[in-house]
Amino acid sequence: MADIKIIRNPAPGTMAIINQRSGARWDKDFLPSAVGLVQGKMIEMVVASDVAEKTAGVIVSDVRGSCPQNMVMLAIAGETAEVVECLRKIRDDKGGAHDCL
Repeated sequence: MADIKIIRNPAPGTMAIINQRSGARWDKDFLPSAVGLVQGKMIEMVVASDVAEKTAGVIVSDVRGSCPQNMVMLAIAGETAEVVECLRKIRDDKGGAHDCL
């Protein structure tokens, strides 16, 4: 089960933290109206990324860290309604056929 949080109107400093710890595909001046954070197992994060990108026009980036074990987290940035919809689909596991069984 993934941990899911949303930051509405993230501060520039918050975005700087995400940029420093991620493979973000946005420049330092990018300020989305919301950032969804999803943390869990690697397999869950790959599926969550796929769900988010297929759901809305958001930008997904991995956020690296280690405390005390490796941390696997995604940052999903975009318009608030789009980020909320992505997080809802990830939470409810309604992103399509990702299970093989």
